[in-house]
Formats: sequence, C-alpha cells, structure tokens
Amino acid sequence: MSVTLGHPVPDFTAQATNNTTVSLVGLKGRKVILFFYPKDNTPGCTSEGQSFRDSFSDFVDSDTLIYGVSKDSLKSHENFKAKHDFPFELISDPDEELCKIFDVIKLKKMYGKEYMGIERSTFLIDSDGILQHEWRKVRIKNHVADVLQASQMVDTEAVEEESNSGLEN
Repeated sequence: MSVTLGHPVPDFTAQATNNTTVSLVGLKGRKVILFFYPKDNTPGCTSEGQSFRDSFSDFVDSDTLIYGVSKDSLKSHENFKAKHDFPFELISDPDEELCKIFDVIKLKKMYGKEYMGIERSTFLIDSDGILQHEWRKVRIKNHVADVLQASQMVDTEAVEEESNSGLEN
C-alpha cells in the first residue's frame, strides 16, 4: 500500500525524537511535511536538515509541522538533532514501515555497488490528511523554498475554495 496524490494518507504511528510518538490521526488539523533522507550525519542529509531548520519559522507561520524520517535509530537521531539544533522531530523507521507507505525504498548505486536505500523524498499532507504534493529524487538546492511555497499555496487554495463555495451560479 503506497500513497497517491490527492488521496488520504493511511494512518501511521512511529517513534520520534524527544520521546514522542507521531501518528497521522493525531496531526489532523495541521499540515505536515515528511522529508525522507538516507542517513544521519551525511553531507546531503545534514544540508537538507539545516535548510529545513533555517526556514522553520516560515513553516510555523504557515501552520505546517516538519518531520524528518530515516531508518536510523532514535539514539542516532537524537545526536543528529542536537548537533545541528533541529527544531523539529526526527522519526526512526528501522523496519521501513513508513518508507513502504511512501514508497521511498529504491535501488541505489554507490561506488559501483547496488543496494536498497531511501530515495530522498518529501511529502506535503494537508490538514485533512490528504497528500497534496510529493517531491521525489530531491535535489537539495532550492528544495525547501519550493516545499514552503507549496505549503503556503495549500492555505491559499483552501481559502479560495471556501470563498467560492458561497458563490451563486
């Protein structure tokens, strides 16, 4: 079972940093960004996390929660989060349950070897639990700005739909 744009995201429950349990049902009413990344403390993953950190207040202003997701342990996540002052929680998915829901485990190649790993991907879920946007095979440059803009547009589209629903034909 994997997610489809424009459809509800299946509920999930996962362990995250700061001794928190994250479930989609518990997040209803808020927009959610899930950014999947391969591994804590690697250059690309660190850069991506820092970009989300640096734009965190803009996401807060847009009433959007951010969660990073990888297969790393909670202990690794806690260290990664503390080292880079991430203001958002990191979800540990060692059994790839969330990874499977979002279909981010892909065949990868590095140094001539093939292996299965997380493809850098980001997902925007609206306040009703509907998948509104997905970014796959993410390139980090300008990515967070694109995600923020999409998050803000979800607000605009919802307001326009509400205001248009009162129009008479």
